[in-house]
Amino acid sequence: MVPRKAKNKLRIIPLGGLGEIGKNMTAFEYEEDIIVVDCGLAFPEDEMLGIDLVIPDVTYLTKNYEKIRGIVLTHGHEDHIGALPYILQELNVPLYGTRLTIGLVENKLKEHNLLRTTERHNVTQGETIKLGNSFKIEFIRSNHSIADAVMLSIWTPVGTIIHTGDFKVDYTPIRGESIDLHRLAELGKKGVLALLADSTNVGRLGFTQSEKMVGLRFEDIFNKAQDKRIMVATFASNVDRVQQIINAADKFKRKVAIIGRSMVNVAKTASELGYLDIPEGTLIDVNDVKRYNDEQIVIIMTGSQGEPMAALSRMAASEHRQLEIKPGDVVILSSTPIPGNEKTVSKVVNELAKKGATVIQEDTHVSGHAAQEELKLIHALVRPKYFIPVHGEYRHLQKHAELAVEMGMPKDNIVLASVGDVIELTRESCKITGTVPSGQILVDGLGVGDVGNIVLRDRKHLSQDGLLIVVMTLERESGIVVAGPDIISRGFVYVREAENLMDAARVVVRKALDRCETKHIVEWSQIKTIVKDDLKEFVWQKTKRSPMILPIIMEV
Repeated sequence: MVPRKAKNKLRIIPLGGLGEIGKNMTAFEYEEDIIVVDCGLAFPEDEMLGIDLVIPDVTYLTKNYEKIRGIVLTHGHEDHIGALPYILQELNVPLYGTRLTIGLVENKLKEHNLLRTTERHNVTQGETIKLGNSFKIEFIRSNHSIADAVMLSIWTPVGTIIHTGDFKVDYTPIRGESIDLHRLAELGKKGVLALLADSTNVGRLGFTQSEKMVGLRFEDIFNKAQDKRIMVATFASNVDRVQQIINAADKFKRKVAIIGRSMVNVAKTASELGYLDIPEGTLIDVNDVKRYNDEQIVIIMTGSQGEPMAALSRMAASEHRQLEIKPGDVVILSSTPIPGNEKTVSKVVNELAKKGATVIQEDTHVSGHAAQEELKLIHALVRPKYFIPVHGEYRHLQKHAELAVEMGMPKDNIVLASVGDVIELTRESCKITGTVPSGQILVDGLGVGDVGNIVLRDRKHLSQDGLLIVVMTLERESGIVVAGPDIISRGFVYVREAENLMDAARVVVRKALDRCETKHIVEWSQIKTIVKDDLKEFVWQKTKRSPMILPIIMEV
């Protein structure tokens, strides 16, 4: 049910990022103006066979397209910008973000031929912009595992809303200054109506370590592996991590080769915009690696999550065209496996070990998300009247709500929302009043949204039980069998080793067709159903399997 729109009420509509990791997107609506914060993707779950990406359902936004004043981006990670090339094809609206964020977005727009048609605006940390008649947005300096991250202070006619985006409190960041806690305190003193805060790491006690701790760990590893070739796998978008690898390589007089399309693109963009400092003569082409001794080389690549097509996974499987793992190589995995990826990462680690590589995973990564004490600090500074936990699975949101109660916030002033909920705010109330269309849109190749639950169910069925195709030729008028039936098996049994079973299956189909002939059944749909049901029963009795059965009738 979509609630009737009331005047003088701010509507917050999360379209992704609640009850899930990734796909972050939130709409803010006041009368005739809508702004959208972030436009991210999520990666498919195991049962989403063949699916490449998952993006938010923006049906509500397409219906209210004329009200949208722009999409405001908090930082350049995939779960915050990755859906833009798909969503912009439906919603051609202006984009607002910091230089690195917009630079990374432009890479995506080039690939999808959207660069010329998309309006883009660079903003700086500390800048304020006005969108429509209802919104003023201040970009507050923040820290995350990518440079140029911002929090948002959104001024509305009902009050100020603070949206943290993804953040941590890093007092010694690799690039730029520490998070602007002073500004958050000023806003808190003036009065904040509602806080929307990152919940990803709420289960972790204490503080999240500074990114500089990883740099010290890299130097230690490089020092101990002075006669070995070093390879480091990390997220392409973690520019600060790439910078620290390059710093360590420079300190130990090593050349750096970068592999993986996304890693090369991000490094190129970050370097051109001044967010990545690469000493002259450090970077070499991957094809030149063989010209150097092992102790002179560091290779930075993708694949820290065990992604099948990433550089590290292909090396582990001996499928990379330019490089291969050899005994003595030191491979650093500089990330924590995303929930669900543990098995694939473990498989890659085992393959690397078989090839004689030393794999290092301990203390090579720090999170980009705030732990409990940092979250408490933000709550204490901002002192919001209402609180809406965002960015996390339900358990994270619930834990963050409990943390807010511990900090003294009334339980009634906390809203635990789901994707698609409509949260209405006034100066005196904050509550869920209805829902809008929402959910997941699946991207498969060039197809966006054309794969749904039924197609996924069929793919699962095929992957588990295989396929039997029954081909028969019937006379058009009488329904008499002219040729066949022939049965083709794919993923069910190997025909040459199951000839008796296939012969018996043909007999079953032939009997079913004879029965149709005797009863003068000539409707093809009926004939197909009878053949399918009889064959399904026979196969189950003989094998206790239920392959997908596809009858095909040809006519003469």
